[in-house]
Amino acid sequence: MKVDLIVKRCAELHTLKGPERARKGEEMKDTAVVKDGALVVDDGIVIDTGPTNEIMNGYEGDKVIDASDKTVIPGFVDPHTHLAFAGSREDELVKKIEGKTYMQILEEGGGILRTVRQTREASKDEIKVEMKRRMDVMLQYGTTTAEAKSGYGLDLETEVKCLEAINEMDKEHPMKLVPTYMGAHSLPPEFDDQSDYIDYCCESAMPVIAKKELAKFCDVFCEKGVFTSGESRRLLIKAAELGFGLKVHADEIENIGCSTMASELGAISCEHLVKTSDEDIKELAKKEVVGILLPGTPFMLMEDEYSPARKMINEGMAVALATDLNPNCWTESMQMIITLACLQMKMLPEEALCASTKNAAMAIDRDDVGSLEKGNCADFLILDIPNIMHLPYHFGINLVEEVYVNGVKVQ
Repeated sequence: MKVDLIVKRCAELHTLKGPERARKGEEMKDTAVVKDGALVVDDGIVIDTGPTNEIMNGYEGDKVIDASDKTVIPGFVDPHTHLAFAGSREDELVKKIEGKTYMQILEEGGGILRTVRQTREASKDEIKVEMKRRMDVMLQYGTTTAEAKSGYGLDLETEVKCLEAINEMDKEHPMKLVPTYMGAHSLPPEFDDQSDYIDYCCESAMPVIAKKELAKFCDVFCEKGVFTSGESRRLLIKAAELGFGLKVHADEIENIGCSTMASELGAISCEHLVKTSDEDIKELAKKEVVGILLPGTPFMLMEDEYSPARKMINEGMAVALATDLNPNCWTESMQMIITLACLQMKMLPEEALCASTKNAAMAIDRDDVGSLEKGNCADFLILDIPNIMHLPYHFGINLVEEVYVNGVKVQ
């Protein structure tokens, strides 16, 4: 059979083939690896995978790549980013070094609200220029699909502007983007009451965004000092009525019942989960809510406590990893996140790979990416390493040699 592309002699080909759902517990160790493997691509999709000798007997490629001594994996999926924003807050790092907390900086008018001011002032084209710069780096480091949240507008005009920018960049850039509306990211300066602002989101903002079909998901920052579990519940119930999938920022700084609320409402994912209790973990596992863990955030906040990934996996919970790319945690590298996940959260390299590909894709409802299944998008990476252990082990550099999206080399 004649095909467009064959990648042969992969030292390790991690296909992540398996159930059509997020992997959980012991399943996360199984990356469906093929030693001396080959990948077959035609018309932008995966046709077949298997041992090189078998594949080369059945297919003839217009282009054949020899990946000897290389590791091939699906393109990284980053399921939690705040990609659409303007400006930066590098000086706040000094405040953190001097001992100020995230919430203290927010109360002083910094943090999210500072970025809101900068993003409101920027045009859509200016936001797209900044997004492209970040997306180019993400692609270089192997991210081929990402979720992208709004949330630095907090008024309808700017939220629409940011979501339009996300949707347009999805079409204009090789990376695939999944848009999320996160108007409830903080209380905007023109509101004095959280409940009133939730009313605004429910009655004025979300219906417009739903009608324009600008977002697939709705997210909320459910946290002490931001939005309560009751306020978040009200927002998410309305979001579900309007057809949005549900996501929740939960248990990052304190546990105020947000992950419990997310489980009850059938959220597809719960994100951060640093302070999540044992009972909450069991409930999230039972309800098959994907926990998206963000080790870059406590790392940049210089905190000692990370999400209890080991406990979550042992309880049978599906876990994904993400960068949390935003002005407070500015990294485009899923490779860095994998290193932090292994070193700080005691995840095994295979688990971290699963969490960065298959499970991350399931956390944003994309079953066509994140694994090299027959019929999936041929989004894959050729890594200049002989095995997957090097991914967390050899850190601080870019281990990606080539990036392919829909079967086409883009890096």
